[in-house]
Amino acid sequence: MPKETLINSANERKRETHGTKQPRHINKIGEGASTAQRSDSLVQPINQRFLKHNADIAVIFEEIADLLEIESANPFRIRAYRNAARMLSELPQSVPQLLQQGFDLTQLPGIGGDLANKIKEIVTSGHCSLLDRLHKELPPAITELLKIPGLGPKRVKALYHDLDVQTVEQLHRAARDGRIRTLPGFGEKTENNILQAIEAHANQSQRFKLAIAAQYAGALEKYLAAIPGVTMVTVAGSFRRMRETVGDLDFLVVANINSPVVQQFTAYDEVVEILAAGSTRASVILKSGLQVDLRVVEASCYGAALHYFTGSKAHNITIRRMAQQQGLKINEYGVFRDQVQIAGETEASVYAAVGLPYIPPELRENRGEIVAAKSGLLPRLIELHDLRGDLHVHTKATDGHHSLREMAQAGLNCGFEYIAITEHSRKLAFAHGLDATRLLQQCDEIDQLNAELKGMTLLKSIEVDILEDGNLDLPDSVLSRLDLVVGAVHSGFHLSRAKQTERIVRAIQRPYFTLLAHPSGRLIQRREPYDVDMLRIIREVKQRGCFLELNAHPERLDLLDTQCRMAKEEGVLVSINSDAHSIFDFAHLRFGIGQARRGWLEKGDVLNTRNLKALRPLLKRTMSSSS
Repeated sequence: MPKETLINSANERKRETHGTKQPRHINKIGEGASTAQRSDSLVQPINQRFLKHNADIAVIFEEIADLLEIESANPFRIRAYRNAARMLSELPQSVPQLLQQGFDLTQLPGIGGDLANKIKEIVTSGHCSLLDRLHKELPPAITELLKIPGLGPKRVKALYHDLDVQTVEQLHRAARDGRIRTLPGFGEKTENNILQAIEAHANQSQRFKLAIAAQYAGALEKYLAAIPGVTMVTVAGSFRRMRETVGDLDFLVVANINSPVVQQFTAYDEVVEILAAGSTRASVILKSGLQVDLRVVEASCYGAALHYFTGSKAHNITIRRMAQQQGLKINEYGVFRDQVQIAGETEASVYAAVGLPYIPPELRENRGEIVAAKSGLLPRLIELHDLRGDLHVHTKATDGHHSLREMAQAGLNCGFEYIAITEHSRKLAFAHGLDATRLLQQCDEIDQLNAELKGMTLLKSIEVDILEDGNLDLPDSVLSRLDLVVGAVHSGFHLSRAKQTERIVRAIQRPYFTLLAHPSGRLIQRREPYDVDMLRIIREVKQRGCFLELNAHPERLDLLDTQCRMAKEEGVLVSINSDAHSIFDFAHLRFGIGQARRGWLEKGDVLNTRNLKALRPLLKRTMSSSS
């Protein structure tokens, strides 16, 4: 996994900065860089008709787990499918492409022979016989109930067996009639919550996590780029701005007049519905439910169209108003004075026409970037290649999937100089967290391995639980033996704002505390951030001389972008970490970089852009009882 393959279109941004025309390119976001992928042009596909994205396979496994739970199947079997679904949705490498290369799927984390065979079945046939059987055994619409917030498989099972609720309409009627409150474990409050959740669900548009959208975007971008006559393809919209969730995908294409790009776009084998199709634009729905819009433009207005369709709306409105004040008109076709186009071939020319330097897409949220551009104060945003290491890495000693040596080699393959081994502490029993004895044993193993490694240093650490009283899960006498201590909240998410804030502040004030991991505790679309005074925490971190994490895991992307900017303004360094649990997970760092860029972070604002020599003194000052 060479480091260069993890860089997300950095060269394209540099070309735009200089106002040059962008070449045709394929966006690498969300794709891995395995040997299988690098040589996939040498191998014929298994069956193009049924090739699936990792996310599609994950959806099938998640549905199997849900239906098995409704049927009261073996909990270990259910957990195996859930773990496999999570792993697949996060895996940067394309499983269908790995299969094409003859890769042994049982080498993937949590995949045994049975699951490997089911993955092959899905990829080669487009369906799973086990899921087909479960659909015959249970009502076909029952899985729709699981999409209602607050209704997990256990509650759906009770509703189905006790009230014969099989559809969302039946659920709404049962709640409205007061029948749900009569079930054990529900009650009036739960019934009211279900009613509200049904109404909210009906009005909620579907959004996809950035890493999931990237799987569909990357495949479709390659498909479009191969169509005759196409010279440029770019994914615009919120995807290009690296928003954490994406409502739809906007593709911008430059093609010659005879190119069949619209016809072949609507004939893409994942399209299930064509919403519109004309000579230069089309809109479709994919099997995944994701809407994709295509716009074909001339090269002379490509930059203007890219600016227009990237957004955000608020940013674009402000730029158009600036143009109007100067007697100009900006739209998706270019920049015009009277009826004459004066700019628009590149985005840089659009900004230059109104007297501004190029503004990177991640900043275009109308949060001060235009004022900064006017003043010459735009940040020089961090790039993926700026990272020198990763300070949050797990191994199979707890809930990771690979050994110390394997994780070290994977980090070395990324071009890293160091990684910190941060197993969970003893409180997380389900993750086989380390007690003091096991942690010190691992420290000895790290010392032995460091004596052998060349070009890579493993740092001794722990992701220690922050207890509800603010103490840490392991004693100071053990923590003092480490190179750094990563503290994290993994329970008690519903404490009041005051109690949660005090809890974290007390932990930060402990003698051995280096880095606050995933500071808001959120899981995107699954768990809201806990209620905490983040500004107070950031200021406490500054006072203590320690650091904040930006967790790059696609489920987290935590810090929030606004909190990254807050940390920058307060002078607190942020560490962008993968939270890797396998050798594949370092690829998540690209999403963390996107979040950091949205938060205005520069290379100097990020802790792990330092080399090891510069990093060690910063870590050491946090690891002293007198600090």
